[in-house]
Amino acid sequence: MFIETEVTPNPATLKFVPGRAVLGEGSREFRSATTASASPLAARLFEIEGVSAVFLGADFVSVTKDGPEWQHLKPAILGTIMEHFLSGAPIITGGAETGASLDGYSENDRRIIATIEQLLEERVRPAVAGDGGDIVFARWDDGIVYLHMRGACSGCPSSTATLRNGVQNLLKHFIPEVIEVRAA
Repeated sequence: MFIETEVTPNPATLKFVPGRAVLGEGSREFRSATTASASPLAARLFEIEGVSAVFLGADFVSVTKDGPEWQHLKPAILGTIMEHFLSGAPIITGGAETGASLDGYSENDRRIIATIEQLLEERVRPAVAGDGGDIVFARWDDGIVYLHMRGACSGCPSSTATLRNGVQNLLKHFIPEVIEVRAA
């Protein structure tokens, strides 16, 4: 099994591409070992000293570190990912994450939210996934779109520019009701 490693715009995060589906669809983020119980792979990665976050994408795993240099962490991470895939163990054992609730939104707001989610899915998420992360709709509040930056994008120095210059301009172009985009 060959696992490709890619740098991301976030120097604290590396993207590992095992050449096969990880989640297939969607993404999951684990910010601590205690939240990783739903993923045997994430739990094993948190056993490596210096791993501070694990993000599982459709076909990649992004790992964020908090201290040691990559040359010390990378071999252990590669070995853990390879062992996990070769073992045949599941990636996720818990239920799927659910999206943002649309309870309490008017019919017009639901239409706007559906358009936001469609634009994110078709035009934004593929580019963000290429950098080892994800962007997820959190909520809509009187013209302000709140989004979660996940994986390599969470804490990335360029994430504010991505939201302001990229996503905000895109959403404003297609949805006149959008005033601003903010990180949730």
